[in-house]
Formats: sequence, C-alpha cells, structure tokens
Amino acid sequence: MPDDLLRHVIGPTPYSSWWLWTAVLLLLVLIAWYAGVFVLTLPNRRLRDLPVVGAVRGDIVRRRFARTVHQIGERYRSGDLAAAPAGAAISSALRGFLEQVTGVRAQYMQVDEIAAGELARAAPVLEQLIDAQFNAASQVDVGAVSESTEGLIRSWT
Repeated sequence: MPDDLLRHVIGPTPYSSWWLWTAVLLLLVLIAWYAGVFVLTLPNRRLRDLPVVGAVRGDIVRRRFARTVHQIGERYRSGDLAAAPAGAAISSALRGFLEQVTGVRAQYMQVDEIAAGELARAAPVLEQLIDAQFNAASQVDVGAVSESTEGLIRSWT
C-alpha cells in the first residue's frame, strides 16, 4: 500500500463534551427526584417537624386528600355513589389524612376518642359521616358534608 493513501485514514472522531454535561445533569436531576420522593413520603414524625420539608409535605398531603374528597363528593352529586358508600369513602379519606398529617392512627379510633384528643376539630364531621354511612333514615346531606370535609382538610394546620 503506498504511503500517500495513509493521509486519508483518520482515527475515531472525539465525542462532544455536550453529551457528558447532559448525562451529568440528567443524573443529578434523577438523584434529586428520588431524594425528594423519599423525603416527602416518609411517615417519620421528625421530618414533619422540619420547617421546609414539613410545610411542603403538609401542603402536598392536604391538596391530595382535598382532591380525593372533592372527587367523591362529585361522584355522589352526579348519582354514581349512594349516600352510605360516599360517606364511608369520605370518612376513610379524612381518617387517612389525619393519620398522614398528625401521625395519630385515626383509622382505628372511635369518634369519642377523636373528640377527646388532638383531632377534636374533625369529630363533628366524622359523626355526620358515620350517621350517613350507618343510618338508613339519615337526613345528612353528604354533598354538604363533603364540602365541609374538604374545607377542614384545606384549613388543617
């Protein structure tokens, strides 16, 4: 092979540094995402007491449960749910919210225990929901109770 053809043979072209910085940036975003999800979903009470993390987590939990109660109320108003199942679903959502926000296992408490403790603000709403759920002759308007439950969740501190 003549030497004059070797000038047409070249080595591999180097990759652009732009790809390296894009990969590093994506890796950092992924790590931050997982750290955020991990911190915001921990049920640890210490994390709830941290100023920034606790406030962000509380706001996210409030919005999520208020949206759930709103959807249940809309399903009741549209006729998809009867009063008893709607009352049960709203009660379950409210108790789940109280457990997430305060750490008190409200799912397993009677209304009298709730009224006597730190969750006393939720006791009247829970009484109405229990009446709608278990009393066939109940005069409780589940639509109005869903709105008051949504307001209670949004105003909880």
